[in-house]
Amino acid sequence: MSDRHFDELATRFAEKIYGGAKGEIRLAVLQADLLEALPERPLRILDVGAGLGHMALWLAEGGHDVTLAEPAAPMLEGARERFAAAGLQASFLQAPWQALPERLEGDYDLVLCHAVLEWLAEPLAILPTLRRLTAADGWLSLAFYNKDALIYRNLLKGHFRKLRQAHFAGEGQSLTPQRPQDPRQLATHLETAWRIESRSGVRVFHDYMPAEFQAKADPADLLEMELAHRRHPAFAGLGRYLHWVCRPL
Repeated sequence: MSDRHFDELATRFAEKIYGGAKGEIRLAVLQADLLEALPERPLRILDVGAGLGHMALWLAEGGHDVTLAEPAAPMLEGARERFAAAGLQASFLQAPWQALPERLEGDYDLVLCHAVLEWLAEPLAILPTLRRLTAADGWLSLAFYNKDALIYRNLLKGHFRKLRQAHFAGEGQSLTPQRPQDPRQLATHLETAWRIESRSGVRVFHDYMPAEFQAKADPADLLEMELAHRRHPAFAGLGRYLHWVCRPL
């Protein structure tokens, strides 16, 4: 298994992830967490696996100096177009994460790594690089596909054979991530270099709602309730993604 990039799937990715409530909720949770954690001053920010630049653009709009690193050319070009349309500047680097230490100077105030781990052949291998790129007094914003939520969703669907076989990876051209992350194992690997300061669930209930209820729900109400329950002790761990804001030790 190799790292999965999105050269041929940029448009489909954009429509699937950011074309509706799922993307809106994801951005709302990530943004709320960062607004709460970060100081009110311009920061030097690196977005690893920046995709189409949704989060990077939001940060640039806040006056931050943003670098987007993305291995897939179509995704990076989409991000360039978004920045150009907004009249904002950023640095764009087409490169996989393995090349970043050689091509970038470290000490970024904030490093984003959103929805990257689950597409890597060896997800934990990226952690030392993320630490190297983050300033000693900086922040890491880490969002990943939650294996617990995937198991729970399969339980609800009665996919017991899949669970017995422990078959969780997406296949072929699927947009289901190839390596969903066990949050307990990931936390254990982080604890030698990072302190997790906040933990939020992304879409803690939306994806479990019957389709007819999703269709009836007011989008503003969905966002309000997802934000209100993103750190609920019983519900946060059911988020389809988890978002952890970390500080270096």
